[in-house]
Amino acid sequence: MNRRDLLTNLGALGTLGVSRALLPHWTPQLAFRSLETVSTASSGAPGDTLICVFLRGGMDGLSAVVPYGEGGSLYDARPTQRVREPGSAAGAALDLDGFFGFHPALEPLADLYRSGNLGVVHAVGSTDPSRSHFDAMQFMENGTPGTKMTSTGWLGRHLRSAAWQNNSPFRAVGMGAMLPASLRGGTPLSLRSIADFHLKGRHGEVQRMERMLADLYTLHTPDEMLGPQADLVFETVAMLDALETHSYQPAGGASYPDDEHGFGRGLSQIAQLVKAEVGLEVACLDLGGWDTHEEQGTLDGTFNHLLDTLARGLEALYTDLGDTMRRVTVVTMSEFGRRVQENASAGTDHGHGNVMMLMGGGVRGGQVYSKWPTLAPDALSDGDLAITTDYRDVLADVVSQRLNNTKLDEIFPGHSVTSLGLVDPLQTEDARA
Repeated sequence: MNRRDLLTNLGALGTLGVSRALLPHWTPQLAFRSLETVSTASSGAPGDTLICVFLRGGMDGLSAVVPYGEGGSLYDARPTQRVREPGSAAGAALDLDGFFGFHPALEPLADLYRSGNLGVVHAVGSTDPSRSHFDAMQFMENGTPGTKMTSTGWLGRHLRSAAWQNNSPFRAVGMGAMLPASLRGGTPLSLRSIADFHLKGRHGEVQRMERMLADLYTLHTPDEMLGPQADLVFETVAMLDALETHSYQPAGGASYPDDEHGFGRGLSQIAQLVKAEVGLEVACLDLGGWDTHEEQGTLDGTFNHLLDTLARGLEALYTDLGDTMRRVTVVTMSEFGRRVQENASAGTDHGHGNVMMLMGGGVRGGQVYSKWPTLAPDALSDGDLAITTDYRDVLADVVSQRLNNTKLDEIFPGHSVTSLGLVDPLQTEDARA
């Protein structure tokens, strides 16, 4: 196979495969972009920057946003893994609307909720009944529940179908070791860490990478296919090198959590990309560990710690970005919730209905949106919280109203979207050029 065919095939896979085989493990994976896309590209996008946080493992939404108004229907099913109603003993829920309450670890988000900059959607999720982590995540990230043959992700289709194109290598970024499936088909950049890339004192390694890439692309005589791709690679290297991560000081006194998952670091670096105005449209970040079958630790263990990390990270992001949050929307999601009844191991098993959160300047917050099905035995879905809101409708609201892409039939094929009114429409006069 010649060099051109090799790179073409690697491009079909969506990443620069040589970064794994030949270069240091901390280098980014770069997606190829076709000549047609490069030549017709413009700069910027007319909508918000979307930050999508995936809580992998199946978060217990009934403990995160507690339907304490259910009384015995909830508390009889959870004798040890419970968050009591507001005003009771220590560890009580923080009242939101007289029926739902935040887990106490979400206290950093309470003011954002009250100020209308954060909203909650409950009894939401994927309509496919799978309790398999792999299948449920695949369906949700593809945007096609129950269909395994989909080869692209919903965010990838959004980026492809948008009326504008954006030639920045940072148009879409997945922060983590693996590229999120939701970004497939959207020519994204997969980056474990900006700091890992160029701020470990490895300037010689960066130079070595540049020399290897130069040899790979034969930049002295680039052909029509490799020239734009080579330009993209070196543009990315230069832009990353310009970000002074070591000296970065979050604004407003924001303090990102220094957690073992790298969640706080990832949010901090997304904030830097937003502030640097490098053309970022979509960023994806994971927070894993929510599969709490045993010793869930709702108030004093794993679950409590993860919620604390999530809340402090989102609060820090909001504070750090300040007025820029007016044009940023954050969405949290998880592949499924947990069962209503706790198990014999002081944990909860795979369930169905769950919680999503929305944060940003365009969010109609200060409310828990829910067609609440109740937790009465005859209202449960095989022992689970029933889903009354399709997660795709939540995402469709954001995509159409805040990202300015109305091609919802391409982004969520086969789904008839129901408008929920969760966000304000983007004002034309405020749109970015």
